[in-house]
Amino acid sequence: MPFARLVTVAVTAATLAAIAVPAGAHGIWFAQRARQIALVYGVGADDLDAVKRLPLITSVAGYDADGAPVKTALRAAGVVPVVDSDEPVAIIAAAMDYGLWSKTPDGEWHNKGRDEVPNATLAEHNWKYAVHLTQVPTKPLPMIPGHTLQMVPVDPAIPQAMGKPMKVRVLYQGKPIAGAIVMTDYVNDPDEAAVKTAADGTATITLRNQGLNVLMAIYVGPADDKTKVDHMEHRASLSFVLPHLPE
Repeated sequence: MPFARLVTVAVTAATLAAIAVPAGAHGIWFAQRARQIALVYGVGADDLDAVKRLPLITSVAGYDADGAPVKTALRAAGVVPVVDSDEPVAIIAAAMDYGLWSKTPDGEWHNKGRDEVPNATLAEHNWKYAVHLTQVPTKPLPMIPGHTLQMVPVDPAIPQAMGKPMKVRVLYQGKPIAGAIVMTDYVNDPDEAAVKTAADGTATITLRNQGLNVLMAIYVGPADDKTKVDHMEHRASLSFVLPHLPE
């Protein structure tokens, strides 16, 4: 079944101002906030202003358990963007173009390309992606349009207990990619010693939490414009919740 992209982004935030922070360090993922699913921007416990970054979201999509598109949007709700959908969604996805960033010798980051920051020691174009599962998949995850980098479970039947092994595959432009970094707990252990994918794009991790798990894949690919950046960094999360004991 083909999976068509449905993009509906409700943005009420003002135009994003330049932010002098390390561009590549942060990612996006989905997590529950007050019984709603919210889009989070940050790294580790740093839950930063995702509403201000809504103008950078390039796509939002939702799918039901059979992989059929469900009308889905992001809505600014106070300090976080939350997911709005007409029907229950099994898969939620979003992509963010975080733009061009150049690092100068003093360690500062600037929201410009190398053509505007000629003394830059590093220049990159950052893309961030997020896929969230609201239930255990019954079939392989679809390829999400607009997600150059995506991480999927090799076996859709995700283990339901922390400490269990889980095999994932990282796909770049729809194909398995070797050497991508896979982090197993981006929220609680952002400095972990990550693993790298094998030739078939797979890596086996250990589920860390009996609750929210945010896995993160990172891959540095070729530059889209060599006059402005040295490379493109793609950062793709896969998040889901393992159930706790009944109260």
